Formats: sequence, structure tokens, C-alpha cells
Amino acid sequence: MPAITAENPLALPRVDVPAAETAARPVLAVTTAPSGFEGEGFPVRRAFAGIGYEYLDPFIMMDQMGEVEYAPGEPKGTPWHPHRGFETVTYLLDGSFVHQDSAGGGGVINDGDTQWMTAGSGLLHIEAPPEELVVSGGLFHGLQLWVNLPARDKMADPRYQDIGGGRVKLLSSADGGALLRLIAGDLAGHSGPGVTHTPITMIHATVSPGAEVTLPWRPDFNALAYVLAGRGTVGAERRPIHLGQTAVFGAGSSLTVRADEKQDSHTPDLEVVLLGGQPIREPMAHYGPFVMNTHAELAQAFDDFRAGRLGRVPAVRA
Repeated sequence: MPAITAENPLALPRVDVPAAETAARPVLAVTTAPSGFEGEGFPVRRAFAGIGYEYLDPFIMMDQMGEVEYAPGEPKGTPWHPHRGFETVTYLLDGSFVHQDSAGGGGVINDGDTQWMTAGSGLLHIEAPPEELVVSGGLFHGLQLWVNLPARDKMADPRYQDIGGGRVKLLSSADGGALLRLIAGDLAGHSGPGVTHTPITMIHATVSPGAEVTLPWRPDFNALAYVLAGRGTVGAERRPIHLGQTAVFGAGSSLTVRADEKQDSHTPDLEVVLLGGQPIREPMAHYGPFVMNTHAELAQAFDDFRAGRLGRVPAVRA
């Protein structure tokens, strides 16, 4: 799980521990992601399964893709499919993925890169491993997050952001025990490169064995922590958490994550994704690849898709 790293976290800007009187967010629940398959058959963990939308808003779903070691000929992707009304965020830890959409966007993302696609009014897109990865096989591991759009932005023009890993803001916890990759949003006066319609914060943290990190957190945001690898605890109450589990935090102005002294043999550190967002608090109608506000808007999205108004699959060039 290389993502983007730093040889000496102590040389990075540090995030100070919040003042003692800062209200710590309690842990409301820890859930375990069920496993499934997506697209053409690649394995995923459904990170938000079983969590009420009132705790997720503005996030809709998140899949951990892999971690899987493909044999030659095995790598898989997704066929052409539509989206409308939200944003997809694909964060790749290992491997490569190629994106193409009917609006002309696309590109290749590799270790540590993020592909941020605002579907808005709608488009078709496809994600697939590059030909060389299909031929050789290899490690594939990543995340895909869906972020809702408020009603005023659901029909915005589609937008594509290719956020190379080198653009991610690297920070350190106060004592250097945690490396923080700020992908989007703000943290203690630092900003990530992702441009969002909905105010959110997205961080990939690597916490060394035995280390603890307490971060300031906007009180008007929700707060979630998903474990990509390793084991540790969350909250001041040190609630146990491990690979494939999500912690839901309650109200407050700071959150705490701690790595166990001993990690799994193939996982030297605790790897955790921290998410926060300003709830939209609007009705949501979600079915398949469309996320709208009403059932009538959902029906219109399907009609537009069938009529080709969300775009056409580009012709394959010889």
C-alpha cells in the first residue's frame, strides 16, 4: 500500500493537538463492511452498509476495491454505464485504472492518484485496467466514494479532476506518528487539491504502531473513519476497530484514532480514511447510477439515459 509517502514525516507541516477543552467526538457505532463484487467482477467491501444516511450525508456509498493480487488475464473493470446527480471519487493505492467518459474526460490513475468526476447533469463512463496490467496481472487496491450534490448543482455541467498523488497535501501529526494525506477539504489551515461542490474533508492517514492522532474537526461536519488495513482504536474511549470496519462519530470538534502496538504481518501500520462533510439535508432519491431529490427526477434520468441524452459511447478508433 504505497500511495504517496514521505521519508521523514517530521519534516512536514504538523497538525497540532487540539486544546484540552475541545469537545471530543464520541464513537456512536462501529460497523463491518460486507463483501461483494462490482463491475465485471472485482471484489469490494461495502464500507457504509448498515449505516443510516443521517450519519453519512453528504456521502452516499464507498467501496474498498480489493486488495487483490490478479493473475495474468484476470484484472477487471466496469463496462460503460451512466451517472447523474453526484460525484464519484476514485482513490487508487496500488495498480492502474483507465477512465473514459462520453463528455471527453478521462485519463490514467496510478498509485496515490485520485480521479474526481462530477457527473452532474449526466454522462456515460467506463473504468478498466490498462492492457499491460491485464497481460501481466498484479496488485490492485483502491477506494471509490460517492458524494451527493445539492439540488442546485445536480444538473451542473460534468467536470473531471485528475489529482496526481504528488499534488496531495502531506501533513504530520504533532509528534510525527501519523502521516496525513489531505486529498480534499481543509485541515488546521491546510487545503487539499480536490475541488468540491459540497464542503467535505477527505484524508488518508497512516498511523504508526502505538501512535495516536487527534485532529481538529469542523463541528458542522459529520465524521467517519474507515480502516483500509491494520487495527487500532477510535475515539477517546478507544473503541476497537480493524480492516473493513467503519466508525461513526457523534458531535464534537475533534476526533482520535490510535494504532495498536502490534499490526498484521503484511500491514506495518494502521491505514485509515477519515471523511467529514457538511450535511445537505435534502430529500434523496437513489436508484442504481442516479442520485436525485425526487422519484420523478429519477424517472426523468432513466428516460434521458434511454433517449441518449446522457451521451453516447464513443466510437472505437481503429
